Amino acid sequence: MQAAWMVAASLFFAGMGACIKFASDTYTPLEVVFYRGLISVLVVGVLARSRGVSLRTHVPMMHVWRNVVGVASLLAWFYAIAHLPLSTAITLNYMSGIWIAAFVIGGTLALGKLADVRRQGPLILTVMLGFGGVVLLLRPTLDQNQLFAGLVGLLGSLMAALAYMQVAALGRVGEPETRTVFYFSLAALVAGAGGMLVFGAHSLATPQALWLLPMGLLGALGQLCMTRAYTHGSTIVVANLQYSGIVFGALLGMTLFGDHIPPLGWLGMALIIACGMAATVLRARALPQLPAEEF
Repeated sequence: MQAAWMVAASLFFAGMGACIKFASDTYTPLEVVFYRGLISVLVVGVLARSRGVSLRTHVPMMHVWRNVVGVASLLAWFYAIAHLPLSTAITLNYMSGIWIAAFVIGGTLALGKLADVRRQGPLILTVMLGFGGVVLLLRPTLDQNQLFAGLVGLLGSLMAALAYMQVAALGRVGEPETRTVFYFSLAALVAGAGGMLVFGAHSLATPQALWLLPMGLLGALGQLCMTRAYTHGSTIVVANLQYSGIVFGALLGMTLFGDHIPPLGWLGMALIIACGMAATVLRARALPQLPAEEF
């Protein structure tokens, strides 16, 4: 049953991505981040109150760092969704798991533990193949604008990996996930509002505004389903099932936006899914369990 919660979460997140792509015809990534944060603050705030979770924290600076990299990642991902096929943007976002595996290898090298590096041969190969999947996904035939968006999406997944590791650190010091998600949503709201004050905002009297509410609600539903899956299910199984989001993203992209995915693109997505799942299993031997990844 917990597996079904994770599959449902992946479907909700893919749906959120589709809503973002529709809304991006009018609204900038900063505006989308603002409305995503606003709706999540309301939903998570009510949830925290119903659970009796206090929003007071004793580690504010840990939240600041988590939110800086997390909001930057969100902006990069929303930019990628606006300028890339939906399946490509979603697949790049799931590269965060492979980045974390690369951090494990880099940390081992930094400590000078060559013997441990040799034992991590399968993990090193997994990371290399994962980035090979990115090369196939962002094949050289892409025009320069798409290539730039692809690099922004890849950078976003790097920052997402840093954010997830900080979430793990917050969990180790006793911060409840509801509080962590609330402050992340609040940071997105503040960052988006600041950007709108500086660069201006579009009117809500547009057809694209209708996609903003379902975007926020799907994101909140995805977060709740994923939290339940991670809380009651096997971490390895749940973490691997999250890659079903790539499949959902591809199907939605083809159905709603007429995306054409060439054979090399499918091969790249398959390679990233396989490497992400393998990295999840292999890195579990080197890192504490990571919490649910937040979108």
